[in-house]
Amino acid sequence: MLFPATRGTTGPCSCFGFSVVRAKKGLGQHFLHDRRILGRIADAAGVAPGAAVLEIGPGQGALTAALAERGGRVTAIEKDRDLLPLLRERFPAVRFVEGDALELDWREVAGVGPREELVIAGNIPYNITSPLIDHALKPPRPVRIVFLVQKEVADRVAAKPGNKTYGALSVGVQSVAKVEKLFTVPAGAFSPAPRVDSAVIRLTPLSSPLLPPDLELPAFRRLVVGLFGFRRKQLTRGLRELTGWPAARTDGVLSLAGLVETARPETIAPEGFVRLLRRLIDEGWTPR
Repeated sequence: MLFPATRGTTGPCSCFGFSVVRAKKGLGQHFLHDRRILGRIADAAGVAPGAAVLEIGPGQGALTAALAERGGRVTAIEKDRDLLPLLRERFPAVRFVEGDALELDWREVAGVGPREELVIAGNIPYNITSPLIDHALKPPRPVRIVFLVQKEVADRVAAKPGNKTYGALSVGVQSVAKVEKLFTVPAGAFSPAPRVDSAVIRLTPLSSPLLPPDLELPAFRRLVVGLFGFRRKQLTRGLRELTGWPAARTDGVLSLAGLVETARPETIAPEGFVRLLRRLIDEGWTPR
């Protein structure tokens, strides 16, 4: 994962028109039934005619229909095998793959090569939001990702430095993608209604990620998660606890990275964490 899994209630999977199938609580199914909202999600994905689209968790096919109507070449991964016969009957032109999205190679499933464009969309379960975002952002990255997630998680992903919701998840995603929180979806738009509102986020991978290829993601993760574990402490103290180095050494590294020793992690932009990681590695830090 980019960063630790989010917590929350289980979340929505899209559906429309198959009232004979009940939502399964164990799979976090809450079926979205508002056609206008579904159209907005599909529009946000920017699906061009013939474009390869991978949908995560089609449920009963509401978003699938909206994506296919816009001319997308849609493939969908569905874990609930009871839904597959209905989906395949309703959408003969869509390829449905049974399986756990976290265990599959998404480009292989979608039938696209590493240099081909891919759009990813889905109304995803809240209890695996972070792992799914992480999976979506693995290189080679798609051109766009549009997910419907818990509103609280959307706020965290899009938060800016200094915001109380800004944290390790914000830094991890924003280091590789532009984040847009597009609109909120009320709980009443789903059946059954979840306990919280949702929001649509669009992630557009950066052509030049802030974290360059020569800096490893696990080390970046260790640094960011580690420092946010001391989010109420000044950087100099958090870095001492993380590295085990004396104050003079950590303060020197912070200075070289252009960071103020008395600042707190929640005020540091993703670029600052990248500079700090580079300086730490140059000074011989080996994350454990």
